[in-house]
Amino acid sequence: MPSPLATLRRSKPTARAVLSALSGPLPLSRAQAMGASERLSAVTSLLSSLEHLTTRRQNRPGGLNDWAIAKHGHARHGRPLRRLLDAVADERTTLALHSARVTASAALLLPGDGRWRGAANLFLGVSGALLYPTHRYGTDGSDQASGLVQTATGLARLAPSPQAQDALMWYVALQSNLSYLVSGWIKLLGRDWRTGAALTGVMRTRTYGHEHIWRLTRRHPRSARAVAHGVLALECLFPVLYLKGGRLTRPVLGSVAAFHVANGFVMGLGRFVPAFAAMHPMVAYTSTPRSHPAVAGRDDRMPGTLGLLFAGAAVTAAALAVHRRLRTTDHPYGGTVTTRHGNELSHDGTVTGQDAAGPAVVFVHGLGALPAHFSWYTRALNANGRQWLAYSRAGYGPSRRRAETGHHLDESVDDLVDLIGAAVPRGRQVTLVGHSLGGEISRRAAARLGARVHSVVYVDSSHPEQLNRSGQQGRNAQHVEEMIRMTSVSLRMGLGFLMQTPEWVMNLPATVRGRAMAEYADPRVWTAALREWRSAERDFRSFDGPLDPLDAHALVLSAQHTVDRDPEHLLMHRDLADAHLPGRTVRTAVIEGADHDGILTDPQFAGEAVRRILAFLDDTTAPAAAGQHPAPAEQEAR
Repeated sequence: MPSPLATLRRSKPTARAVLSALSGPLPLSRAQAMGASERLSAVTSLLSSLEHLTTRRQNRPGGLNDWAIAKHGHARHGRPLRRLLDAVADERTTLALHSARVTASAALLLPGDGRWRGAANLFLGVSGALLYPTHRYGTDGSDQASGLVQTATGLARLAPSPQAQDALMWYVALQSNLSYLVSGWIKLLGRDWRTGAALTGVMRTRTYGHEHIWRLTRRHPRSARAVAHGVLALECLFPVLYLKGGRLTRPVLGSVAAFHVANGFVMGLGRFVPAFAAMHPMVAYTSTPRSHPAVAGRDDRMPGTLGLLFAGAAVTAAALAVHRRLRTTDHPYGGTVTTRHGNELSHDGTVTGQDAAGPAVVFVHGLGALPAHFSWYTRALNANGRQWLAYSRAGYGPSRRRAETGHHLDESVDDLVDLIGAAVPRGRQVTLVGHSLGGEISRRAAARLGARVHSVVYVDSSHPEQLNRSGQQGRNAQHVEEMIRMTSVSLRMGLGFLMQTPEWVMNLPATVRGRAMAEYADPRVWTAALREWRSAERDFRSFDGPLDPLDAHALVLSAQHTVDRDPEHLLMHRDLADAHLPGRTVRTAVIEGADHDGILTDPQFAGEAVRRILAFLDDTTAPAAAGQHPAPAEQEAR
């Protein structure tokens, strides 16, 4: 009978063999890696095109991808590109392209190594990019990932040298690393992922959730937390597979593949499995030590070249950030007011003496917004001969926050009161025009300013009970904070040069776009926004009403998209109107077609809003209105 020691000795080679099979590099030759990648990505495009062919009704009038509606999102593009997209969106062209994509994808699944495979891959990559704008609903990250692999593999197949092929394969491998790294570190910024509660939250959603898995996460919170932290570690540390001669390649790639399979089953993201797995053969090829026969002669200059380019880009980004900061903090016009909290507020406008006709209009911007948001409004006031004042709150633009205490919403209210006291001649009335959070700050400042306030104009304003009364806004509060924090961190890392110019900036007058974009991409704006959001959330969560009564005229303007998406917000806007005392002119209106930003920045919607503001000011500053309160019969129905 063999001794236990002898049995243990005989088991050692078996354990070592198992460990060896589960760890170490995954050697693939150049041809093997390209073949595996193109076949996996071909599965993705095959499934995608077959899905679109079976849901062609979505591209017809009234469907989710009705081009007659979707094309307006590309109105800023040049005429040649718009015409090309119009041609691609034609039902016959779309049918022909998807049919050809099915044929090309199926052909790439066959054995072979000819150059025709390069042409087929390029066709899939280019056609996918052309179809994407016309299929916004129904496409996802899997289509973009497969398109990247197909374009790079197609070029590699047609490349004249092995060195060019290796450069393209390194490109795909580095993109794979980047996709996991960015996903992981962005998750790390989210509180739910750090606490481990994210998995339970995702499983509860209607789009990606799974009731059975959700119940399991509720029943076993520690296990759910361990899985969430495991996903974080896997994505944030994905590049470790390049260390120690690729010793961790097999466990890392195996874990990531299992992660995608689980997502495909639980979250319904089936196409993600072959799409992202298509990058893994090139990761395996590039992570195998060059001493291995399978990758003999591999050209590894691509990472070094990209490293130099990245260093140059980092220097350029830093220079651009400094230039943007100098432009943002420069305040060539207007003046500066130091408030009771020590904050230095920069302001601009046309306010002059006390004898000017009518109240001075003071604009109060929203959270994470700028005075430039009101550019269409100030232009209209200039044409109408009315005087105005716009300022940046503490921490925004050239304004500095010097307060040494923790921020609270009353600080912003105090600053506005002090600004009016210093920048508007004594005895002159003001009209406060506040957008979003600026509306709530204006409401509170009006209660303190008393008789100095002629009227308050609420432009798609916040309401102090919105997080408690609106389930939608209450649930979204955490996501708002995470978005602001993520943007703030990204900009502080110098990634502002990657920020695309948002549509609202492009809609502003051409003379203010450059400065508006410089301020918008300044991390100080987002740091201030994060500080204000946290203060506002604490304040709103604890608000128990009622609203303070205000003895001033009021105009409440709502954006149609805001109240359509959340009808409770329309009721809260009516509450703002009802808080103004009887005997004052109080009007409400919904700006049709406008969204939360567009009510300020879209020329059409801003024009309608400011027309109502000017009519309101004319009516409430007429001699009869100035001398006495209008009779109740003269007030507009609310």
